[in-house]
Amino acid sequence: MAKVQKVGEVYKCDVCGNVVEVQKVGGGELVCCQQPMVKIKG
Repeated sequence: MAKVQKVGEVYKCDVCGNVVEVQKVGGGELVCCQQPMVKIKG
């Protein structure tokens, strides 16, 4: 489980390919297509 920790981290969904960059840390886990997103940068 990859919890968001800092601004600038980049996450990708292995199902649909969505990519997001963290703008504000809220402390949770990013989920897309009902699965946790994978941290690819940061």
